[in-house]
Amino acid sequence: MARQGQRQQANRRSPARNQRRGRALDNEGIIPVLARAVREVETAVQRGSVNGSVRTKFQVVALLVREERASVKADTEATEAHRADQLKRLDGIATILAKTAARHTSLLMLLAEDAEVSDDAHDLRRRMLLQAGVDVPEEEVVEPDPADAPVTTSRRVVPQSVISRQLANPFLPPDFSVVQQGSGRPRRLAGWELLGPLFRSFEYASNGVSCMPLPEPEQVRLPAGRELMHHQGQLVAAAADGHRTFLLADEPGLGKTAQALLAAQAADAYPLLVVVPNVVKMNWAREVGLWTPEKSVTVIHGDGEDVDGYADIFVVNYEILDRHVGWLGNHGMRGMVVDEAHFIKNKSSQRSQHVLHLADRIRSRFGRPLLMALTGTPLINDIEDFQAIWEFLGWIDEKRPLGGLMDALEDTGLTPADPSFYPNARRAVVDMGIVRRRKIDVAADIPARRIADLPVELDDEAGRSIREAERELARRLVERYEMALATRKEGRTVEGIDHELVRRVATWEREDMDTSTGENVFSMMRRIGKAKAGLSADYAAQLARSVGKVVFFAKHIEVMDAAEETFRSRGLRYSSIRGDQTTTVRQRNIDAFTTDPEVAVIVCSLTAAGVGVNLQVASNVVLAELSWTDAEQTQAIDRVHRIGQEEPVTAWRIIASQTIDTRVAELIDSKAGLAAVALDGSDEEIGSSVDVQLEALVALLTQALEERLTAA
Repeated sequence: MARQGQRQQANRRSPARNQRRGRALDNEGIIPVLARAVREVETAVQRGSVNGSVRTKFQVVALLVREERASVKADTEATEAHRADQLKRLDGIATILAKTAARHTSLLMLLAEDAEVSDDAHDLRRRMLLQAGVDVPEEEVVEPDPADAPVTTSRRVVPQSVISRQLANPFLPPDFSVVQQGSGRPRRLAGWELLGPLFRSFEYASNGVSCMPLPEPEQVRLPAGRELMHHQGQLVAAAADGHRTFLLADEPGLGKTAQALLAAQAADAYPLLVVVPNVVKMNWAREVGLWTPEKSVTVIHGDGEDVDGYADIFVVNYEILDRHVGWLGNHGMRGMVVDEAHFIKNKSSQRSQHVLHLADRIRSRFGRPLLMALTGTPLINDIEDFQAIWEFLGWIDEKRPLGGLMDALEDTGLTPADPSFYPNARRAVVDMGIVRRRKIDVAADIPARRIADLPVELDDEAGRSIREAERELARRLVERYEMALATRKEGRTVEGIDHELVRRVATWEREDMDTSTGENVFSMMRRIGKAKAGLSADYAAQLARSVGKVVFFAKHIEVMDAAEETFRSRGLRYSSIRGDQTTTVRQRNIDAFTTDPEVAVIVCSLTAAGVGVNLQVASNVVLAELSWTDAEQTQAIDRVHRIGQEEPVTAWRIIASQTIDTRVAELIDSKAGLAAVALDGSDEEIGSSVDVQLEALVALLTQALEERLTAA
């Protein structure tokens, strides 16, 4: 009722009604005022001068256009011709607003449904109404209803389980108990522009520190079989000591995911929101099960129909964040992790705006949340790209340093006019929570070479087709098993599953692979390789931008072709080693990768480049397709892990989850005596490709029979 009364009062004082009294010319009233203001905003944006006053004016013009449009439509005293003319003029202003926002998309946030209207905006709105001749009483405090604001995202959703959870716990009051208070002391640097000097401090003091002081690791309760390396334990100890913002920039392969999950556990930062690229979404869920298995995790797909609203950890990928940003911001998160945080470096992008909005919402509800930005990108390259990350962490806003960082700069007693300001400023930023370790720095912590499995989800049409093909193969194996069981003459009966017969059926199927017209384990693995080619190449591109040169291995030509197309679209230079190349072309491509710093990736055939090639200029390998033997896999890794290699080598094995790919990976490792986390350096081949294919069929048939018994 109160809101309805306010709206009625607003209508009685609406700009349209007031301006019409005695108005005879089109240059009177609110519309000419809005037209002049929107042109001023447009000009400023074209010049690239988008400061606070321009943003405020943009928002106020948009609010008044919406108010005036509603008022004109509701005015029953005006003629149809007059209404049409007024609406046409307002549409013209709205068009300029839209074009301006398209030029500088950060302005779109000011139109969001939950955008705050500042005191400056209220004051400007009042001045513009007075300029238009509208009588605005001093006591008027009516604000536009945020529900009427246009939504800039494609579609917002709220999963049903989230609604249930919010109804079960509707009271999520802000936590003001630990809000940082200002020091109250005079600000000597108040008149200085500081963001530019802060960024330049990472260039001028390029040899300065790049890691905050970290405490010695403490005893951490870990699941059985898990071991925390020294450098990982240091960050977890810092979180346990109360540090709450981290830019974790360790090189890939140093366990950033585990550090983030254990830091959240140490800080009790639950519910925890994790925003990640799609290619690593399933890996985060897997890592939760490995490092913090007592915490429940839910992975958000699509519209979130399967989301567990009561989970401890919510994992969402950037691509669908716009659908869920509304309810995630109101879910009472006490921590947020942004993986591959360089994805948000462009502040005008929607995903950057959503991430920054969510961080602001979390800070507004919980005084000192755990905020972690994970990226392997070196800090000394394009440091201004880190402005959005620093804003996410709450170290700065668009104009100046905030809180603890400002205090640290004041404590230096220096200004940007002093040369010694820059190393001290860099130190101040680093101490806010930058943690950067390289493989070579912590070589004693990690094996000389290791395999890191990266599960990916095939959630497109190709993935669905592959899973259906697996089910069809399983049905064929079951039919063959039941037929053999029914026609067996020995008279021997086995309760439950006859595992000896299962192995016989799998052997028959394996022997018929060459003549069978249906799907077989070999053709399915080829289809899986093609389906995950884009995801594998995407991850290789991320690695290349983070740590430099990457070796990409695949078995099939179509996978190599798809990878090279991905690298072209990402603007990455690459070379390739294929079986159909002449010796001259092959050597030229190897030389390009090993000597040209601009060639970031080499795309290699497992069979053509598995032996006799030295690629030790890189220390990261991506295995886009699984080998049938550990020996083939090891030979590929040994192209990088050779005498003269000065850094630990990591092989990233891309595995399609919920497919036979997962089982094949387990079989390869078991045949080689691996624990799927480290290589022992042995080239001994235990088991052949036929063994792995046979065991995969045995596993597929056994699982299908177990499901039938359970259903019965």
